[in-house]
Amino acid sequence: MGFHHVGQPGHKLLSSSDLPASGLQSAEITGASHCAQPECLSPSLYFQFICVFTDLLSRIDLDELMKKDEPPLDFPDTLEGFEYAFNEKGQLRHIKTGEPFVFNYREDLHRWNQKRYEALGEIITKYVYELLEKDCNLKKISIPVDATESEPKSFIYMSEDALTNPQKLMVLIHGSGVVRAGQWARRLIINEDLDSGTQIPFIKRAVDEGYGVIVLNPNENYIEVEKPKIHVQSSSDSSDEPAEKRERKDKVSKETKKRRDFYEKYRNPQREKEMMQLYIRENGSPEEHAIYVWDHFIAQSAAENVFFVAHSYGGLAFVELMIQREADVKNKVTAVALTDSVHNVWHQEAGKTIREWMRENCCNWVSSSEPLDTSVESMLPDCPRVSAGTDRHELTSWKSFPSIFKFFTEASEAKTSSLKPAVTRRSHRIKHEEL
Repeated sequence: MGFHHVGQPGHKLLSSSDLPASGLQSAEITGASHCAQPECLSPSLYFQFICVFTDLLSRIDLDELMKKDEPPLDFPDTLEGFEYAFNEKGQLRHIKTGEPFVFNYREDLHRWNQKRYEALGEIITKYVYELLEKDCNLKKISIPVDATESEPKSFIYMSEDALTNPQKLMVLIHGSGVVRAGQWARRLIINEDLDSGTQIPFIKRAVDEGYGVIVLNPNENYIEVEKPKIHVQSSSDSSDEPAEKRERKDKVSKETKKRRDFYEKYRNPQREKEMMQLYIRENGSPEEHAIYVWDHFIAQSAAENVFFVAHSYGGLAFVELMIQREADVKNKVTAVALTDSVHNVWHQEAGKTIREWMRENCCNWVSSSEPLDTSVESMLPDCPRVSAGTDRHELTSWKSFPSIFKFFTEASEAKTSSLKPAVTRRSHRIKHEEL
């Protein structure tokens, strides 16, 4: 069957009767490149071509086409089900082979592999929650604190003495994306180890050094529920509309449904559930969450010295907190360690007094190939920037781990003796004062 150059005598025009009853088999259209431009067809023939093409699409058997599509998106809900476990070094390894996690489990099925990775990621999130409670002895606290039983809720984690420790409190804020409380980077947890990818080393050392601890959960902003199906009622036969008009409307409705179903098979071949988001009151964004936890927990704590560790977008959330609660933050917070923070004091419209406070009390460990703690130039006069000792964004928190605790110790001692933190570089102060 062929579609030849239109208008040549003796050549057959393709019609819908030439098409197979089901399935898109071998419809070879020769000369199609010559008819790519509409001007090579008369209006009537072009219209016929469009009609035939539309009819062709309507006859395609999508189920037949999708036979070799991806397998069902049905994955295990435990690490054991995936046949993986964390070894004594905190590395994720296959139970039988001992090999690291393999993303491309099935060749040429990227979406399926990605869904599998995401399913494993959800299990990892729950696993880290368990570690926070069992290994770190943190308590899970539901928020909003006055939430009703039926409304959406989030949660944070706190040590037993988080609100009563009179000396020191450490607050941890991760970045944006799929990570949840206790994580720095899911990719590191899966491909590297628990130490580099989670906040657990920070929590354990903080507890050992006498800090209370609060772990924020800024990406838990909503819950997902299945979207209710909308049932469209057909027009009643007792309508006053003429029968001919009702027939036309019914025909249009059926055609619309047919097109919608046709599109839906491509868009959602696995019949995945349609979900909707119900946002959590006063915690609908990382910025809202940081302010809420400050107002209801951190500001109420007994600690004389509060320290923040904020990674990536967590740094932006902290700056927004400071903009909204400037006086309280200045009074309560002793030092802030940022790791490759994405904050921007100009875009966030942080005032001069905030910028001055950040220059004296914050330090940003940024991704850089320079050795750890090497000063890194900055275009913005907000706070000192030093190398995290790695050019990988997700590793900056882990690589700067020892330096951050040293920074906090020096800041605490400096506050006690009314001196500035030693980590604040004199060259930075002079440079920024000139600005």
